Amino acid sequence: MASHRETGQWRLYVVIFGASEWPTYDFDGPGVPTVQERSRALAALGYVFTDGPGWEWTEDVTPDDDPAAPVVLIAFTSVREGAP
Repeated sequence: MASHRETGQWRLYVVIFGASEWPTYDFDGPGVPTVQERSRALAALGYVFTDGPGWEWTEDVTPDDDPAAPVVLIAFTSVREGAP
């Protein structure tokens, strides 16, 4: 999963159900990380794509539902532990 927050930076994290902490990777700069950059970040965390490098994107709202606030973008993909 990747998200873009108010900081202007992107963060990738692997959701592990039942875990108290998730592996995360912070990208430098405000630009959207390329598929290759996201793939390298996943590999650095010990994960690979399971169904190819495609991502599904969705928008989220801020906690106070302020229509003038920046949109939070969240992307999903399936991964597994291991090397490609």
